[in-house]
Amino acid sequence: MGSEEHSQYLTKDLLLDMFRDYKHELLSLIKDKVNLSDSLKTSVTDMCSKVGDLQNVYEALSGENKTLFQNLNELQSKVNELEQCLKTNNINMLPLFSEEERIESRIGTVNPTMSWQKQDVQIKRKTYQKSKTMDFQESETTTRRYIVKTERCGDIIIHVQGDVSQQDKRAVFLTVHDLGCNHYSFQDFVNRPCMSDIKERSIFIHVDVPGHEDNADTLPDSYQFPTLQTLGEELYQVLDSIKVKFVIGLGEGAGANVLARFGLAHPSRCLGLILINCTGSATSVKENFKAKFVSWKGKGSIHQSAEDYLVFHKFGHQLINETNADKDKVVSDFLHRLRGTINVKNVQQYVNAFLSRKDLPLKQYKNDVLLITGVLGSYANVVEKLHRDLDKNKATLLRIERAGDVLNESPAKVAHSILLFCKGQGLLTSVTLPGVERQRTFSGSSIDMDRPRRFSRGLSMEEYDKPNLRRLSVTCGEIPPPPSK
Repeated sequence: MGSEEHSQYLTKDLLLDMFRDYKHELLSLIKDKVNLSDSLKTSVTDMCSKVGDLQNVYEALSGENKTLFQNLNELQSKVNELEQCLKTNNINMLPLFSEEERIESRIGTVNPTMSWQKQDVQIKRKTYQKSKTMDFQESETTTRRYIVKTERCGDIIIHVQGDVSQQDKRAVFLTVHDLGCNHYSFQDFVNRPCMSDIKERSIFIHVDVPGHEDNADTLPDSYQFPTLQTLGEELYQVLDSIKVKFVIGLGEGAGANVLARFGLAHPSRCLGLILINCTGSATSVKENFKAKFVSWKGKGSIHQSAEDYLVFHKFGHQLINETNADKDKVVSDFLHRLRGTINVKNVQQYVNAFLSRKDLPLKQYKNDVLLITGVLGSYANVVEKLHRDLDKNKATLLRIERAGDVLNESPAKVAHSILLFCKGQGLLTSVTLPGVERQRTFSGSSIDMDRPRRFSRGLSMEEYDKPNLRRLSVTCGEIPPPPSK
C-alpha cells in the first residue's frame, strides 16, 4: 500500500504542475529584479543631476563671495584713504563721492518702508567743492523717481537728477540706456568728476526701458513689449508728465536708436542728439545668425551664451587677448548687476526688439547730431557708415582710440565732446572748457589809458545758462532783400 500511495504523488501531471509553478515564481522574481534595477538606475540618475545642480550653486556662490570680497577690499581701501587724509589734513586727497553713490545704489533704496510703486526717492548728499579762495561751497544732488503712464508702452519709470523747475536756466538731457543696463549706466557717468561742472548746470532725465528697473517683476505674457520705434514715439509723454519743453537726447546702443527715433518723431522737442554706438540700419544677416545661438534659459540667473552676447555688444573687441584690471572690474560690475538686480527675461524682450529694428532714416533729422564710438567697439563700423550717410554740416563723428565702452573707458573725452556740442546749441555757455578761462570785457580802447576804465555790463551766470532758442527762429534781418529788376 505504501508504494501505491507514493506512485500517486509522483505522476507525470503532478510533476508538470510543479514545474510550471516553479517557472512562474522564477519569472516573477526576475521581473522584480529588473524593476528594482530600473528603479535604482533612475535614482542614481536623479542623484547625479542633483549633484550637478549643487555644483552649479557652489560655483555661483563662489563667484558672489569673490565679488563681495572685492567690494570689501575697495571699501577698506577707501577707509584707509580717509584715515590718511584726516591724519595729514590734505583735503585734495579726499576720495570722490561718486563711488559712495554707486555703492549706495547697489545696496538698495534709501527708505525701505516705502513701496516701490509709489516711491519718490529723494537722495540729498552734501558735497564740498574747493573754490579758488580755499573756501567750501555746499551743494545738493537730488534724484527723484517717477512712474509715467503711457498709452502704448505701459508704465515707464524715470529718474530725474536736478530741479525741473529751473529748466529755463539749465540744459536738459533725456537719456536711454543700452541692452543689459538700466538708468544707472548714465547716472554713474553723470556722477563722475569730469561731469561735475555740466551736472551743476543741467537736468538729467534717465529713462528705464519697461521692466528694466532694479528688481523688476517679469513682464506678464499679455504685455506686448514695444518696438524701438514705439518707444521713441512715446517718450514725449515722459516730458509732458514733468512739464519739460526741450531736451537734448543722450543715448547708448539700443537706447541711442530709441532717442534718434524720438528726435525724428518730435523734432520740436529735441534740440539735438548725442548718440553713442548708434546703429542706423536694420539687423544684418550675420547679427541674426549670432543671435540664434544665444540661449536665455540657464540653471542660474542667465545662460553663459546670453552673458557673452551682452558683454560683446557693450564692450566689443577690447576683451580679446587683453588683460586689464580696470576693464575687468567694469565687466565684473556689469555682470554683477545683470545677474543680481536686472530681470533677465525682460532684457531678452529688449534684445528681441533691438534685433527686430528697422532702418533709421536719421538723414531726415534737421538739428545737430553728435555720433560717438570707440574704435574697439562692436558697432564702430556701423556708426561710421551712419555718419557717411548724414549731412556733414549737421553731423559730427567722434572716434575714440583704444576704447570700446567709451562711457567707462574715456569719460573725460565724452564729457568734453558733450560740452562742446551743448555750447554749439547755445547751452552751458557759462561752463569753461578745461584750460580756458573766461576773459573780462572792458569798454574803451586800450590806448585811452589815462581815462578811468569802465566795465561793460556782463551776463550773469543764470543768463549765460539760459538756452538761446532764438538761433532756431528766423528774424526779419535774416530775410534777404528781393533781387532788383
